[in-house]
Amino acid sequence: MTDVLVCGAGVAGLATACALGALGLRVVVVDKQPGIRPVAKGEVFQPSALPALRSWGALSRLDEQGALRLSRLVTSDERGTPLLAIDYGDLPEGSRHLLAQDYPGILHAFGDSLPSTVSLRRDTVVGELTMSDGRVDGAWLTENGRRYHVRAGLVVAADGVSSTLRKAIGITGLRHAYPHRLATFEVTASTAIEAFTAYRSPRGLRLVYPLPGHRVRVYAQVEPHELRGTDSARSWYDGLVSEVPALGWLSDALPATPSRPQVLPVSRFLAERLTAPGLALAGDAAHVVHPMAAQGLGCAIADACALADRLAEHYGDAPNLASAVDRALPAYEADRMPALAHNQRMSHRAARLITATSPLARGLGGRALRRTAANPRLLHLMAYNMSGLGIQPFSAVDRLRQFGLLPHDRLPIPTR
Repeated sequence: MTDVLVCGAGVAGLATACALGALGLRVVVVDKQPGIRPVAKGEVFQPSALPALRSWGALSRLDEQGALRLSRLVTSDERGTPLLAIDYGDLPEGSRHLLAQDYPGILHAFGDSLPSTVSLRRDTVVGELTMSDGRVDGAWLTENGRRYHVRAGLVVAADGVSSTLRKAIGITGLRHAYPHRLATFEVTASTAIEAFTAYRSPRGLRLVYPLPGHRVRVYAQVEPHELRGTDSARSWYDGLVSEVPALGWLSDALPATPSRPQVLPVSRFLAERLTAPGLALAGDAAHVVHPMAAQGLGCAIADACALADRLAEHYGDAPNLASAVDRALPAYEADRMPALAHNQRMSHRAARLITATSPLARGLGGRALRRTAANPRLLHLMAYNMSGLGIQPFSAVDRLRQFGLLPHDRLPIPTR
């Protein structure tokens, strides 16, 4: 018996364990993987995540690892000429930078920050959920060949985009696959990379940002079967550099015989709902956006914080934990769904501006980027929304100004 069973030990699962463990709840976190795998995903925190990281102790551990603070998001053309630069320096104190670290380092920092009331069990497979009185009350687990049942007042499904628990409970959602994929690789470079930079090329997105230890993460938009017919990985990399002269430094950073990049499918997804009686979805199990927008980690942290806040509101007055959970889950869903729907729209629109490859779409996207950069109000709105600090969507008039259908004026910059 435990208070909370968290299924999945990625960022969403560990963040939820930190947040709920800080309330004094007993939390068991389980993950089917025996250890932390070196995968390329979720490496950039938006400013909105920093207060929670600080309160859990994870921020200081990330700093000890050498996590990088980046103050700008830049969109440039293939020659490196900036089209739009979002400077977080104008945002509220404490929210003026991104934080970049590789995914294994982030998971280690979270694992080292877990409260004493949290137990982490790896190499443990979650089987079927169990029900009592119409609500989820636990799950069957298999660990070292032993099958056993864990009862819990709350089960959190943080088991990724292909969540078996979400499917088992009958929660569906809208998934839209992008027509392209992303090839990703990491290099060690002598050239200083100081910003999160998305390059617009005739063949789509080229995304670059630094990691600790002079490492650089690179994402390149590719067609679904682009790398299958390539005679050698080197020829593909050479083509990448020739298409984007601003990335000329890659030629020196790559080894003589580089390995093929990892190729990832790209989609966006939002679950139709975030809860069922006794169960909550968190992180990729509930929502996914295009990686270019760097919103995944921030949304997972916000899920964890919202779930803990809503549960804390009801825990003291309820006769037992299950009753508090039943009151908290509708509030959690009401809190997060509008923010996630807004994030889906914002991330998709931002991705389309960069990933479009047709001449017409590229022309319109470039125009929108340049006009946004020239308008202080639009630039502030974009910085505020991308940072995750709140919802200040573009109005219809803002959109018309962004695409040059209305002239700029002296509208005030919104404040909070």
